[in-house]
Amino acid sequence: MSKPRVAVVFGGRNSEHAVSLMGAGSVLEAIDRSKYEVVPIGIAQDGRWVLAAGDQRYAIEDGKLPVVDTSGAELALPSGEAALVAYEPGSIPVELGTVDVVFPVMHGPFAEDGTIQGLLEMAGVRYVGSGVLASAVGMDKAYMKAILAAAGLPVGPYVVVRERDWRLDKDRVVKEVEQLGWPVFVKPARAGSSQGISKAHDLASLETAVEFAQAHDPKVLVEAAIVGREIECAVLESLGDEPPAASTPGEVLVEGGQEFFDFEAKYYPDQMSLTVPADIPAETAEELRAMAVRAFEALGCEGLSRVDFFYTSDGRLILNEINTMPGFTSLSVAPQLWAASGLTYAQLVERLIQLALGRKAGLR
Repeated sequence: MSKPRVAVVFGGRNSEHAVSLMGAGSVLEAIDRSKYEVVPIGIAQDGRWVLAAGDQRYAIEDGKLPVVDTSGAELALPSGEAALVAYEPGSIPVELGTVDVVFPVMHGPFAEDGTIQGLLEMAGVRYVGSGVLASAVGMDKAYMKAILAAAGLPVGPYVVVRERDWRLDKDRVVKEVEQLGWPVFVKPARAGSSQGISKAHDLASLETAVEFAQAHDPKVLVEAAIVGREIECAVLESLGDEPPAASTPGEVLVEGGQEFFDFEAKYYPDQMSLTVPADIPAETAEELRAMAVRAFEALGCEGLSRVDFFYTSDGRLILNEINTMPGFTSLSVAPQLWAASGLTYAQLVERLIQLALGRKAGLR
């Protein structure tokens, strides 16, 4: 019998293109080729889909971020075989509809936000990870926080800044932000990987920060600064009827003097460290794990998510955000949390593929 065909889709036309490629390189390396036929499919930054073959390896080299190169430089096989097929923008490889499951290692708008999930739902193709609604809500931090708060989970104070309001009614927006107190964190509402985030200490720096965030997304979120340790927990869907499982929590520590967990801290060596298990009371760890599962279920997530918390000096847990397709290199936080919980990276990849293969297409 033929092996199940798994398409690993990566890249995309957003600022998290390189992050996607780094994760895809790890996934392509980890998939058991004795069990699965693997079809790597990239999306270039100009929107063209690229069909490749063989193993791919993407990493930051000499400070340069990897890209899907439609000239073939990045996707050509070492053997020199003709492995590259580039499609025109909007033209989707027919192979995407012939595989048994798609593993979309993609982040940000036009990818993790329910876009590719909707495409695959329309085609009746199973895929790894959350569905359209959970992906869309998880991507939009404003709606995500509203749903988490409605589920009784603690979230910090925030203000949504829409492009039209910032342009036409800035004074009102500024008054709302000032009520949060200084400093504040300003971020794109629908971006990830800490792209476009900055810290504003006053009105002048707020204007700069909003414009910086708007370069990634016209909808911006301004959050009150919360003093606390950053504790993260990964959640994984069960293969059976058991509830989702939560990993051992870990604490993220930013090195090098950064004020917050930015892109460089996440993806450049020696900028971030992860302590697993986090040095918090046992009862706090159990409460955090239960809250992470509640957040996963509140959004209707599937597959894997990472849930980020602040742990304050007075012992409070505040849910910062949930990421429905977290960074997925073998050294990313979610895989490291599961490794510390007894599930290796290769086993995690296998679990996610099996979850997707066992899921029916369509409404569920």
